[in-house]
Amino acid sequence: MYNKADEVVLYHRLAGPWGRCTGDCGPGGVQSRAVWCFHVEGWTSHLSNCGESNRPPKERSCFRVCDWHSDLFQWEVSDWHHCVLVPYAHGEVKPRTAECVTAQHGLQHRTVRCIQKLNRTMVANEICEHFAPQPPTEQACLIPCPRDCVVSEFLPWSNCSEGCGKKLQHRTRAVIAPPLFGGLQCPNLTESRACEAPTSCPLGEEEYTFSLKVGPWSKCRLPHLKEINPSGRTVLDFNSDSNERVTFKHQSYKAHHHSKSWAIEIGYQTRQVWCTRSDGQNAMLSLCTQDSFPLTVRSCIMPKDCETSEWSSWSPCSKTCHSGSLLPGFRSRSRNVKHIALGGGKECPELLEKEACIVEGELLQQCPRYSWRTSEWKECQVSLLLEQQDPHWHVTGPVCGGGIQTREVYCTQSVPAAAALRAKEVSRPVEKTLCVGPAPLPSQLCNNPCSTDCIVSSWSAWGLCIHENCRDPQGKKGFRTRQRHVLMESTGPAGHCPHLVESVPCEDPTCYRWLASEGICFPDHGKCGLGHRILKAICQNDHGEEVSGSLCPVPPPPERKACEIPCRMDCVVSEWMEWSSCSQSCSNKNSDGKQTRSRTILALAGEGGKPCPPSQALQEHRLCNDHSCMQLYWETSPWGPCSEDTLVTALNATIGWNGEATCGVGIQTRRVFCVKSHVGQVMTKRCPDSTRPETVRPCFLPCKKDCIVTAFSEWTPCPRMCQAGNATIKQSRYRIIIQEAANGGQECPDTLYEERECEDVYLCPIYRWKPQKWSPCILVPGSVRQGIMGSSEACGTGLQTR
Repeated sequence: MYNKADEVVLYHRLAGPWGRCTGDCGPGGVQSRAVWCFHVEGWTSHLSNCGESNRPPKERSCFRVCDWHSDLFQWEVSDWHHCVLVPYAHGEVKPRTAECVTAQHGLQHRTVRCIQKLNRTMVANEICEHFAPQPPTEQACLIPCPRDCVVSEFLPWSNCSEGCGKKLQHRTRAVIAPPLFGGLQCPNLTESRACEAPTSCPLGEEEYTFSLKVGPWSKCRLPHLKEINPSGRTVLDFNSDSNERVTFKHQSYKAHHHSKSWAIEIGYQTRQVWCTRSDGQNAMLSLCTQDSFPLTVRSCIMPKDCETSEWSSWSPCSKTCHSGSLLPGFRSRSRNVKHIALGGGKECPELLEKEACIVEGELLQQCPRYSWRTSEWKECQVSLLLEQQDPHWHVTGPVCGGGIQTREVYCTQSVPAAAALRAKEVSRPVEKTLCVGPAPLPSQLCNNPCSTDCIVSSWSAWGLCIHENCRDPQGKKGFRTRQRHVLMESTGPAGHCPHLVESVPCEDPTCYRWLASEGICFPDHGKCGLGHRILKAICQNDHGEEVSGSLCPVPPPPERKACEIPCRMDCVVSEWMEWSSCSQSCSNKNSDGKQTRSRTILALAGEGGKPCPPSQALQEHRLCNDHSCMQLYWETSPWGPCSEDTLVTALNATIGWNGEATCGVGIQTRRVFCVKSHVGQVMTKRCPDSTRPETVRPCFLPCKKDCIVTAFSEWTPCPRMCQAGNATIKQSRYRIIIQEAANGGQECPDTLYEERECEDVYLCPIYRWKPQKWSPCILVPGSVRQGIMGSSEACGTGLQTR
């Protein structure tokens, strides 16, 4: 059983590639492609066999790129990214090779996109590729070879300590060059080993090892009197289990600080140093004493916390009007730093605090609203693009084609609904940041239509010599005329049409009338009896000669009437054929033009019927184009501008920004003059007055358009803070033209921008750091320092202040 669905499975669609983008410049282009329906066996079929459900489209819109678009679009490239090693196919980085001498090959990338210059938006790359090839997105680069860590040779082994038992010795080395570009990390910098000849301990003594331990630094502090005992010696207890007491003689110590409450104070820090035995017990320091005893006391800056002022009062709430939003406002308060932290003291807290606030009260005004406004579009600028393409280009005539037009976009405060009903007011511009949402486009593509002349037909044959007015013929002089008609109208402001009527004077003009000649009576039923007769309307002149029907008045007579056919057959002759074309276009001294026409015998006469005419009566001849070869025609100048008609009382109205106005009707005039071919302008009376073109016509008087500008914006604010340097600070304001003057309207004002100097602007004081001399180096007080081992000398690391 046949099933249509089974047949559809046997076919599949194939779409060809998209063709070139054609049509208007810009986004109005069209691309097309071919779509075929294929049978599974490979032969093409009708599209209906593939169904309509999944039929791919044959056309789509596209952006047609034209040459002048090169000034609107450009390639935008980013900076090159970092150089990276070229990865393998699976994304793995190439392993390090031993062949690297100075550098390795890598790749660096960048982003390339096609953008529109006006608003920096991204468009299809095909637009920019029309003018310039796409810049490369990657390039080769070099990465320096990995540098491994370089270390010095080990220093000699340290000496083994004296005593009995198992001992260790050490050695160290230093880093000469750190690892770079992925090089190997540094190896161990220290090594230790057991001494080669351990000394056996005497009988009864265990083999112990001793190590020196160093505790953390204490907090910075000033000396207190409680540390001094009655004997005049200061005792510092390190809490050691060796029962050793470190004592030193007290010396008078005065704290090194100024009288100001926030001056820097120098104190001291201590740390414990003790000796431990290998079994964990504390031992005497003398068993651990080495060549360099660690520092146990040092100078320090007494820590002081950051100090701030009290909180300021809360600022007013930021929300001071009804905006229709439920979001609250905010208020803030601040405090200042009086003294920064010293010596690791507590850092400064937050200096600014914010909190939400809600303003109560029903008398608050509504918040102002802002919206985007635009001026009218300016004229389409084509020459602007042409000048950018060719700096030496200059205007030589009307410019046409694709261009660009711009308008001003500005932000204004929205007018309340009640005020908006009264009139479309022109608001002053405000800061653009007050308007939310996307702004209207400030520019768009446009097109000035190019002018083309009329396309006209060939000339018709010359007509007969006729009076200009047959109702009142005067004299014996008339005109022959010929016409041509417009096949395609002109376009653009400079399009021109040539004259459509030409005339030549002639002698003995005549007038014309319709003459209805009766044709043969054709039977309605059978060969004889009732029938109908075709009436042929012939246009004749005063001499009975047949001429073109266009010369006779309208309408022509009817075309048929009833008749009776006798039962005998006359000779039947056809109608005359049309006259042949004239053998010459005009008459010269040697010859005249000629035309012929003929007719044929359709049926011979029967018994008793009217016989056929002789053969010479079946052909006719006549003269034609016997006029002079010099033609006359009316030529006109272009129509002048539309001006006011003083006979009409309606005056030209003025159009406002709301676009509503009624303008008057004016008149246009042009000059009309008679031209003789190959000669030039001749007297007006030489051309026929009946074909004279109009010299005056009504026209729509364009409305006057006054220049409309916004009010001046607010003055830009003068700086509230002081200003560095002695430059003059100015404030400015501006206004925007939203409608240019036209057709005699009021011109725009000269001043669209104003500026003035700000008053009461004071210069900022200039500050610079001025360091004083360093104070003497301050060491730990002698009373503290003298009793510490290794710190008996009055020298070492101290602190200076300034």
